[in-house]
Amino acid sequence: MAKKQARKQGGTPATVALTAAGTEYTVHAYDHDPAAASYGAEAAEALGVSPERVFKTLVADVDGELTVAVVPVAGQLDLKALATAVGGKRAAMADPAAAERTTGYVRGGISPLGQRRRLRTVLDASASGHPTICVSAGRRGLEIELAPADLTALTSAVVAPIARA
Repeated sequence: MAKKQARKQGGTPATVALTAAGTEYTVHAYDHDPAAASYGAEAAEALGVSPERVFKTLVADVDGELTVAVVPVAGQLDLKALATAVGGKRAAMADPAAAERTTGYVRGGISPLGQRRRLRTVLDASASGHPTICVSAGRRGLEIELAPADLTALTSAVVAPIARA
């Protein structure tokens, strides 16, 4: 994978953060359809990548603290497993407006990288089974492909089984 010069290409905060860290990544752009039922499934299909390798970024509230969950688009977030992964008792999906305000991204384009306020992050353990995964680059129609270990390191993520089929 080639490192991209994010600032020169009108990068997002996610790509700027990757470039600043010296991390290898590839940006994949596609024409986003606003009528798409699932942003993640749309990305997988548009990029010709298995849905198990395309991960969605969800924001949940775990015991009053916003927490990012990164799970394959082919599955769903297990809220109880997320709470357990961070030592919490109860998790619920965060209010979309709070998620957007806190991360600085719009729903459907929330990236686990370059957030306005860095949130604790949990990456589903299935990511480790792939040499690279795709996550949102910070806007709809733009994905970043990178090694799961790099995503884990850059976000200080906990890796745990938080997705279910």
